[in-house]
Amino acid sequence: MTEVKGTGGDSGDVVRPQLDEDLSEVSDFLRAIGKQIKLLRERAGLTQKEFAKQVGYTESLIGAVEQGKRTPQRELLVASERVLDAKGLLIVTADDIESAKAKARVRHPEWFRGYVGLEAECEELNNWSLWDFPGLLQTEAHARAVYEMRQPPLSEEVIEMRVAARMARQEILAKWPRAMFSWVIDESVLRRPMGGWDVHAGQLQHLLEVGNTRGMVIQVMPLNRTDHAGMGGPFILLTPKGRPQMGYIEVQTSSRLITEQSEVRILNARYSTLRSQAHTPEESLSLIEKILGER
Repeated sequence: MTEVKGTGGDSGDVVRPQLDEDLSEVSDFLRAIGKQIKLLRERAGLTQKEFAKQVGYTESLIGAVEQGKRTPQRELLVASERVLDAKGLLIVTADDIESAKAKARVRHPEWFRGYVGLEAECEELNNWSLWDFPGLLQTEAHARAVYEMRQPPLSEEVIEMRVAARMARQEILAKWPRAMFSWVIDESVLRRPMGGWDVHAGQLQHLLEVGNTRGMVIQVMPLNRTDHAGMGGPFILLTPKGRPQMGYIEVQTSSRLITEQSEVRILNARYSTLRSQAHTPEESLSLIEKILGER
């Protein structure tokens, strides 16, 4: 068993390090762009509220962009060029912003990078989730909500970088030939509207889309089961290409990659039991639709 000190990368918790040197450089760049937008806005004699209305975005988002806490999308830059008559000063940064975002996406805390590398090359991945939606299935809005509720609070910079990194991990779901994916999710997760109902509804709808995708299986562990093989906590079983199956577990401030095959076999047996105890894939999707309709 290999233990990696830090926090559980898939659950959204980050204790240390908050921001490595490379991510600091990206954040500094985004702050510089935000200052340019603010300067041009003020020269145009517009308040944040007036400017937000003219470019079609919320005042809070404009404020976050000007502070370097949110990444300005190309559409915002184009609209800002028009409203502020920036003469190309903003749009010329669009490609550099995309490069900065790409750089951020591949950056993970050091203690999590070993797992991410294995995940990216896996041929099979099985995930038991007891407390939250698996990272590979989270929508951007849900992931951001998870990071924003972290205690002690994370900086806005770290939140944006971690959300980008999580979304980048999901690229493996679109690769072909596709790995075999299976998720068993506790029903309590489906009923806990983290981030508010709108965010939660979007997350449930995303689960339906994934669950109807060939090669991806989602099952729900119902609350009324009297036998439950997963009470010991969540875990992941993954099989990297050309390597034996491994286990991965997280709890509070520790994460562990399990390579001892006797321990992996125990997790495998538990996962098989969990799948037999859970709703079938068809029943699971029906339950998700039912919960969506209960609002």
